[in-house]
Amino acid sequence: MVAYKPKDSSQSPRFCGVRTFMRLEQVRTTDGVDFAVVGVPFDTGASNRTGQRYGPQHIRNASVLLRPYNPDQDIHIFEYCSGVDYGDIDVVPFNILKTYDIMERELFSLIDNDVTPVILGGDHSISLGSLRAFARKFGPVALIHFDSHGDTWDSYFGEKYTHGTPFRRAVEEGLIDTSHSIQVGMRGPLYGPEDINDARALGFEVMPMSELRAIGCEQAIRRIRQRVGDRPAYVSFDIDFVDPAYAPGTGTPEVCGPTSYEAIQLVRGLDTLHLVGFDLVEVLPSHDPSEITAGLAAAVAYEMISLIAWKQRRKQENLEG
Repeated sequence: MVAYKPKDSSQSPRFCGVRTFMRLEQVRTTDGVDFAVVGVPFDTGASNRTGQRYGPQHIRNASVLLRPYNPDQDIHIFEYCSGVDYGDIDVVPFNILKTYDIMERELFSLIDNDVTPVILGGDHSISLGSLRAFARKFGPVALIHFDSHGDTWDSYFGEKYTHGTPFRRAVEEGLIDTSHSIQVGMRGPLYGPEDINDARALGFEVMPMSELRAIGCEQAIRRIRQRVGDRPAYVSFDIDFVDPAYAPGTGTPEVCGPTSYEAIQLVRGLDTLHLVGFDLVEVLPSHDPSEITAGLAAAVAYEMISLIAWKQRRKQENLEG
């Protein structure tokens, strides 16, 4: 079996070669692959600042500093799994519905071959295309949604498919098991209480930022684990979940969010769950000149990959036991 891993930056300088996530090989294959980093450079669903289409390449550029051993999770990723940078999905920049069709087809080809996608957006509208692919394989999935916004509006400017509506559409299409799903980090001014209450009416548990701050990360992780249980779970991480002091490069920043450390801790806390896929969205390079947002986004994706390695290690230990 082919084992794909990053270039060794002690042998090949980081500034050499084509930019891929973590310096992984860019290969479009499912043979011998446990995870694939996939870019979806689409931002036609954005309502404020645009340019998230350049997010995947911006994150890849920052990711060259990542190394294969994760000391905080105590795992050497590529001793347990093989991964590639699958490149970008060819989106249709002015047609969100056609883009969803392409996404569903491309992602399902990975999922159906037991490859776990780590998807780099793009604006948050892309999550609907992803969830369609995952539901084809697993049925309705539990959603773990880190964000400052609920993204459960019915429409925006009269449009049903935007970065503010993907999870309402996903519920309507039967893609999400809301009884095992949770949204974390909601905050900021709203048009009315329905902006939060609509998500609860759809069946989501909602943990606003004020509650997360009050109970702390450890208790929040317990709540997430309890809510999700043993269901197949999809993680959607909007970079504006994090306070703009740590992640200014995004389209709709909201103050009073978690630190980068807290965000990473929350992702690490998902290690006991049955995670089947991930996305990380809304990185906006034009508002990230110092690349601190890209650095954080790369680190979050790295923690997601570390969770995949943990899953592979548990599988291996169970077989040996």
